[in-house]
Amino acid sequence: MTFDSFTLAASTAVLADEPRARDHANVVEFRMDLADDPLTQLANYDGNLPVLATNRASWEGGEATGDESRLNALETAVEYDAVAAIDLELECLLSGEGNRVIEHARKHGSAVVASIHDFEETPGGKRMRELLEQATDYADVGKLAVTADSRSDVLDLLSVTNRLTERGRTVATMAMGEIGRHSRAVAPIYGSKIGYAPLDSADATAPGQYDLVTLSRLVRELQR
Repeated sequence: MTFDSFTLAASTAVLADEPRARDHANVVEFRMDLADDPLTQLANYDGNLPVLATNRASWEGGEATGDESRLNALETAVEYDAVAAIDLELECLLSGEGNRVIEHARKHGSAVVASIHDFEETPGGKRMRELLEQATDYADVGKLAVTADSRSDVLDLLSVTNRLTERGRTVATMAMGEIGRHSRAVAPIYGSKIGYAPLDSADATAPGQYDLVTLSRLVRELQR
């Protein structure tokens, strides 16, 4: 998976839901940290869409605890042919704890997304650029999700997205919360390469997410 163009990910903890996503998504983001028996689900998966495996740590908004076991599970996940990409927190990569997972992913042909989530604020433009540059130094895609308190925050995020895209960096960006909700549909115009949406809005994994059908329609209409 190269993420050369915009990729819409259907976020779910149940891989059996994949048929519902086929007409709207390009990939399934499998939330291993929210799933029952995630490795068994991967072993039994026979869907059409490739899988982006995420095992989000509790210290960055997920439910996975115990970094050693969490990373071990993610390392095993890349051995399944359906797993075309994995998500690792940038902090985990900076500490070196995720290096073995990246190496294993490369060995098995899986792309890597290095992610940062800020549930408190939108950092300044310089800091956002620094974070995304670090992320794209380590991984194929740098993902930054921030919390917007104003429309200016969203503009700052879109500006950084556009600038880094023009410089050849592959990034995925979004502003969480109601004020930033529209960024999920608009950011692809400025270069963001991955969008995330649950099949049903009630199953949102981040504040302000659209459901999959809605986001697919909005992105498609705006890209016209």
